Amino acid sequence: MLNARTRLFDSLDIQLERFHKPNMLAAKEEGRWKTYATSEIKDLVDRLSLGLLRLGVSGHDMTPERQDKIAIISNNRPEWVVTDLAVQQVGAVLTPIYPTTNPVELEFILQDAQVKYMFVNNQEQLDKVRALQPRVPSLQKIFTFDPVSGADHWEVLLDGGLLEDKARLQTIKDGIHPDHLATIIYTSGTTGTPKGVMLSHRNIVSNVIMAKESFPFPDAPETKVLSFLPLNHIFERCVTYIYLFSGISIYYAESMDTIAANLREISPDGFTTVPRLLEKVYERIMATAHELKGIKKTLFFWALRLGEKYDNRDPGSFGYRIQLALANKLIFSKWRAALGNNISFIVTGGAACQERLLRIFNAGRVPVYEGYGPTEHSPVISVNRRAPEGLTKFGSVGPVINGTELKLAEDGEICVKSPSVMMGYYKRPDLTAEVIIDGWLHTGDIGILEEGTFLKITDRKKELFKTSGGKYVAPQAVEGKMKDSPYIEQVMVVGPERKFVGALIVPSFTSLKKWCVANGVPFDTNEAVVREPRVLALFQEEVERCNQTLNHIEQVKKFELLPHEWTVDKGEMTPKLSMKRKVITEHYATVIERIYAEV
Repeated sequence: MLNARTRLFDSLDIQLERFHKPNMLAAKEEGRWKTYATSEIKDLVDRLSLGLLRLGVSGHDMTPERQDKIAIISNNRPEWVVTDLAVQQVGAVLTPIYPTTNPVELEFILQDAQVKYMFVNNQEQLDKVRALQPRVPSLQKIFTFDPVSGADHWEVLLDGGLLEDKARLQTIKDGIHPDHLATIIYTSGTTGTPKGVMLSHRNIVSNVIMAKESFPFPDAPETKVLSFLPLNHIFERCVTYIYLFSGISIYYAESMDTIAANLREISPDGFTTVPRLLEKVYERIMATAHELKGIKKTLFFWALRLGEKYDNRDPGSFGYRIQLALANKLIFSKWRAALGNNISFIVTGGAACQERLLRIFNAGRVPVYEGYGPTEHSPVISVNRRAPEGLTKFGSVGPVINGTELKLAEDGEICVKSPSVMMGYYKRPDLTAEVIIDGWLHTGDIGILEEGTFLKITDRKKELFKTSGGKYVAPQAVEGKMKDSPYIEQVMVVGPERKFVGALIVPSFTSLKKWCVANGVPFDTNEAVVREPRVLALFQEEVERCNQTLNHIEQVKKFELLPHEWTVDKGEMTPKLSMKRKVITEHYATVIERIYAEV
């Protein structure tokens, strides 16, 4: 059974014993879904473990500095999980790296962790690593998951082993303690050099147990999910372990571009996501809605207005409930069909989700639950609940999960204590001492407790800034309200040591184009339209509408429209789609100066 003595790789034996599945994992191969039974995955993991032992991979004395480090750069696929569990079984440490990591950060991680072997997805990632290999003397060999000419395919490690090798593997597994290091996850965050977060088996398993009980995730061998958030991030990785321990089948999306098609193909019960992807789903729905005509368009926006009023804790009047039921039958049923018609949960995290979207999706019987937690807590700290508990409040990240103590510092910083608190930052005891004080993890996030139960994140401690008048501004709160506008895709509040608050705004060009067509405004290029006077007047109205909900010091006095979205590729967004404020500030320094010119 799942308990404090469980190691992550024990999920294989537990699943094999309790609910052996024909479709433990699944992925599209040559245009068709290929499923892998629990016994197949168990066999692959054991064979890869034996292959790693033959290479000389070892946990040595199981101290973090001496355990061999194995890196992986890959999209989500069954081989990712097989590699993860195989590395754990030999006492080594998996160091996952985002495929989008820039070469400078990649080289730092490989050198800092002294990575010995590496698994990559394809030719592109192989070339990226090979270019750095001469400067990373610890890196001995690179294996590919896709067949690549002139490269070692990962299956060369699956040749099997002698009887004595299998006995040795069992001895090693028996000697791995829950407190031993399981993985190092390097977090780039929004600023600074990557830090290696060390997480033990106990750290992650305790989080699995607490999140599984709290949400809850019951054992459900008939359930299946779609996985598309990068497994390199602890959020998707932790829920993967939840799925494995719960007997839930995991289907991997082909790519971020095929999510919609994959949802319809497999009709999953749920998935995890980040708010940015939910926003994009909503934007596509709205783009389609604007093309409707007559009664269909009228009905759509009638349903949308009903959804915006939805409150899960207040069913509303009899008349409202009747109308919402009709809206679900006529309009929202199509939304559910687009998601596979079987969704019972969507968990979102990594950034604040617009409350408006939470209301609309939940009104349409697409249950979205917002949660919160940093990598340093393995990661879940809190999450809104589904039935039978049903403790959910829109705009909050839910109650703290079982087994986790929470306190708010004098400045509102969220501090937690639990078995899920990381071992520390790899090779950085100085940084560890700054964030773990007397066993309490200081998250760097500012929050409040609403009704004594529901945690609400108000900002990042490091992102708070003072205007030149000495007044503090919490930019996330302002940005969250501005993004309620259907015309605002991305926004970053600026103004440290300035006289007033300004903003960089990336329009939702899909919505803006519809508005331009309806109002006779030419839309030739993004660059031209953001300078169009009538478009600027539209955004001035949107900003003023938002300002009415803000304190005087928080109100945006001036803004600049930008012609292009901030992206991961340009280094402006983290892989989990959070803004890198420092990078954006540097990229748009001239634009920011325009905001404050002649003031």
